[in-house]
Amino acid sequence: MTGGTDSRVFGKRRHHHVLILAHGENIRHMTIRPWMAGIGLSLLCLFVVGYLAATSYLVIRDDLIGATMARQARMQHDYEDRIAALRAQLDRITSRQLLDQQVVEQKVEKLLQQQNALFSRHGKLGSLLDRAEESGLAPAASPASKPSPASSGRQASLGGGIEAISNLLGSANAGTQTTAPALAYAPLRENLADRADRVFSKVTLSLKDIEKQQLAKIANLTDGASQTADAISDILRGTGVDIASSASASGNEVDGIGGPFVEPEATSPAFDASLDELDAALSRLETVRETARDLPFGNPAPGHYVTSRFGNRIDPFLGRLALHAGIDFQADTGDDVKATGAGKVIAAGPAAGYGNMVEIDHGQGITTRYGHMSRILVSIGDVVNAGDVVGRAGATGRATGPHVHYEVRRDGNAIDPVHFLNAGMKLTTYLR
Repeated sequence: MTGGTDSRVFGKRRHHHVLILAHGENIRHMTIRPWMAGIGLSLLCLFVVGYLAATSYLVIRDDLIGATMARQARMQHDYEDRIAALRAQLDRITSRQLLDQQVVEQKVEKLLQQQNALFSRHGKLGSLLDRAEESGLAPAASPASKPSPASSGRQASLGGGIEAISNLLGSANAGTQTTAPALAYAPLRENLADRADRVFSKVTLSLKDIEKQQLAKIANLTDGASQTADAISDILRGTGVDIASSASASGNEVDGIGGPFVEPEATSPAFDASLDELDAALSRLETVRETARDLPFGNPAPGHYVTSRFGNRIDPFLGRLALHAGIDFQADTGDDVKATGAGKVIAAGPAAGYGNMVEIDHGQGITTRYGHMSRILVSIGDVVNAGDVVGRAGATGRATGPHVHYEVRRDGNAIDPVHFLNAGMKLTTYLR
């Protein structure tokens, strides 16, 4: 074996590769060692791998960029679709809210119309209630006429309901002006609609209760007026006075009416009918009372007892049976003699048998006479009211002593004044 540069392979010497570099006359020899070949081969492999990696990057870069851009485009499209869906949902919610607001406003308008109708009805009731109070029906109808705590509560609930409706409208208007936050309050809008329905139901029930109270009040007043008129009519009928003929004679018939045609007001037929019934009942009661006040139901000598009644008796001067056409009241000379009803004086002066006499015409063919007075205080043509003093008691004419002679005549015929006196005592509670 020789030098370190020689190697043997299976007993043979291995020759190294020699790289000869010639440049002009200069020649250089470079022996290529195995490790140098390995390094060169490694560098070549690295170069190839780098080249292939760079080439691959350049090839797939466009695909990566395209994929990224496509993904971004898909994300953008999804975002835009989501925005469009949210916008459509917002539009639906806004449209539904506008519709709900319109429905609420329509309901509020309807409720306000009902409330105004009730207030208008109350205004129409005002004059009738005043007439009923003047007719003496207010004490009997006071529980219905005065507001009870329950009705006050209903009125308060009515005002609270209207205020709640206004708040609901304000909330609806505020919700209409919002955009994206309205989506978060969609359940609140549903609760708002439920609250509105509850408020409307509550207010409607309150209005119906008020209407029922008004109708009940009218019905009570109508019944009271009818019952009072019937009671007075029965009392007057016992004295022979016909209220129907009295009303016709006093000019209370419906005649001479007219006027331009105007469309009727939009009110409840039942309410209008009840008002008409109350008006008719009050008119009848007023007519009956006016008739009763005009007729002689008073006492010409209050506080004095009767000394001689109506009918046949022994005449104090002739001593034989004679008709006493009136009743006599004990009185002292100078005591007041009062008119028993309103009317007009048709006679005032001396009359045969009566002495100083006053005769008053009360209408309905009924007159009263006051005789034997010591002094007459009225003149023919004077209009007197019940209780007015027409003269002083005395003993003038055909009399045995001072007293008040009182007669009631119908169509010139004498009738028993006791019937009118008894009727007057019964009418005391009805004539106010």
